[in-house]
Amino acid sequence: MMNLHDPIAMLLGSWSAEINVWSALLRIALAILCSAIIGCERATKRHAAGLRTFMLACLASAIAMMVDQSLGGGIPIVSAAAVIGVAIISSNSILYSSRSQIKGLTTSMGLWAIVALGLAIGAGLYALALIGFGALLCCLSLFPPFEAYLKDRSNHFEVHLELKERRNLQDFVATIRRLGLRIDDIESNPAYLNSGLSVYSISVTITSPELKKYKRHDEIIEALRSLDYVYFIDEL
Repeated sequence: MMNLHDPIAMLLGSWSAEINVWSALLRIALAILCSAIIGCERATKRHAAGLRTFMLACLASAIAMMVDQSLGGGIPIVSAAAVIGVAIISSNSILYSSRSQIKGLTTSMGLWAIVALGLAIGAGLYALALIGFGALLCCLSLFPPFEAYLKDRSNHFEVHLELKERRNLQDFVATIRRLGLRIDDIESNPAYLNSGLSVYSISVTITSPELKKYKRHDEIIEALRSLDYVYFIDEL
């Protein structure tokens, strides 16, 4: 099936819009190149799904789409199977850490996005694939600093708190309130039950106008870290 609406395919010629040896080589090479760049970005940040995982996911989806186009029939059975397979793998990459923190959401969605990119490449939608590649790379590499900036200036944040003794929790709550903070939720962490520490996940809202205007989360946490009965505290 030819795709006569893709500007890059029109520029390259009709062979690139059809399923043949040369177009297959082009699409596979493009899938490997784009996914390798995305995978390198993930690998440099030491995520579970890195270079090879992203390359294989994109390559498999591109091949699946080409198989569906070669078989015809109108129902993309192989492509659907590839999407379902990656959905299962992506769901398994989402984990809960001992600090009640969800990890792997970005990796999971990144795998989904790279599969969609592979399907576009396999379908011969070169322009769409390149636009999607640029958008995906920006989301993963350029926006995290901006996201961290917004997160650090939010009026709401969560902390992982380790107290030396359970009775210190009352003192900590009193200190929090004096600082102009409101505790929205306190959850005891059972993972540290036999450690000798009292460990909590605490949701906090900044209510003081002065704190809202001048203080960042790391400055507030640093002040709380100086308390004698606090063994460890960090933002989730």
